[in-house]
Amino acid sequence: MAIIFLLIGLSGVVALGFLYVFVWAVKSGQYEDDVTPAMRILLDDELITPPSSTYSDTTKQNDNTSKT
Repeated sequence: MAIIFLLIGLSGVVALGFLYVFVWAVKSGQYEDDVTPAMRILLDDELITPPSSTYSDTTKQNDNTSKT
């Protein structure tokens, strides 16, 4: 029976710890911006286009060898 009282007291301490961490997070502003992370996936990013090239060096070498 004593173990039950110990476990109830221990669970109360753990619950108070979680409550303290939650209150600290709210006061420090962790939950102020809850819209932007969900909307970030919908925003357009800048497109990065690779530079265009007509032939690579190996293609030029193959073209030169096939003409001779």
